[in-house]
Amino acid sequence: MSEKTKERPLDRTEKREHFRHFLTIPTRWSDNDMYGHVNNARYLTFFELVIMRYLEVDSKLDIAEHGVRCFSVENMCRYHAPVKYPDTLEAGLRVGRLGNSSVRYEVGLFVSGSDEVSATGYFTDVFVDLETERPVSIPDPIRAVLSALTL
Repeated sequence: MSEKTKERPLDRTEKREHFRHFLTIPTRWSDNDMYGHVNNARYLTFFELVIMRYLEVDSKLDIAEHGVRCFSVENMCRYHAPVKYPDTLEAGLRVGRLGNSSVRYEVGLFVSGSDEVSATGYFTDVFVDLETERPVSIPDPIRAVLSALTL
């Protein structure tokens, strides 16, 4: 059984109200590259941070407790406006697709005080059995936490 949420473009038209959960992330001086902007590789770290913070801290979820782990099978980032230290980011999170054994987390990064999205992207994770590392259905307690992020 598969759930599908309303498709969103993950482009510069994204708005804050398209996301269900937010995390404030201060940039650090070391995030900047030699051009004075946040280095491209840092964006995926910001995406991972908002996802893991929501799951492990805000939702108090221990995924391994349910006999599964997640493998990231795909990710993507689009850059729309520059970010640089000392900007503070507000990372918006939603679930774009919730399948039987996979989830697509979608993220929008906004500089604090701006309505313009600076970057958009996603991570797709597949849930696998701890022992066999073969895909399995998302356990119901995890599915409930993920469902709360759908629009």
